[in-house]
Amino acid sequence: MPSTQVQWNNCTVEVWQGDITTLAVDAIVNAANPWLAGGGGVDGAIHRRGGPVILQECQAIIRQRGNKPLEAGEAVITTGGQLPARYVIHTVGPVYREWTPQQAAERLAACYRNSLALLRQQGLRSIAFPGISTGAYGYPPEEACPIAVRTVREQLLTHNACDRLIFCTFSERDYQLYSLELTRQN
Repeated sequence: MPSTQVQWNNCTVEVWQGDITTLAVDAIVNAANPWLAGGGGVDGAIHRRGGPVILQECQAIIRQRGNKPLEAGEAVITTGGQLPARYVIHTVGPVYREWTPQQAAERLAACYRNSLALLRQQGLRSIAFPGISTGAYGYPPEEACPIAVRTVREQLLTHNACDRLIFCTFSERDYQLYSLELTRQN
């Protein structure tokens, strides 16, 4: 399926429908759980395809933090293991029902900001995001999508963050949501 594309501050931003673990970009973003332990959905797919090195690095990060889990909105980085992507940025999205709508929106936006900050710090130039928190964490995609696109747009216009950014959707419905929002905010 052809992707929807826009240009923000010399970065090609696109919506693509498919499996994020197949993308050959500098970094893919993992919608991780607070303990970085792998799991279902995107998180499980990334750990399965990337191999055990990702989990080993995640466990080392948790140990370095004094065995404390990540808070919603935080992000950390590991290598990509056997993935086509060189790195995985793990971010913990908010569990929608555990926050007020405003708090959930703030935490979700922090996931995108902090992931892009890690990308810049590492000198990486391409990234792919899944729909953070829109699976098991229950964030309605129609609410999460405008937050994701707006936050990314603000970051790209403020920082020369990257050359290519992909919103990777799994479903046709989400593909349509992100395509419309990208066009709307362009």
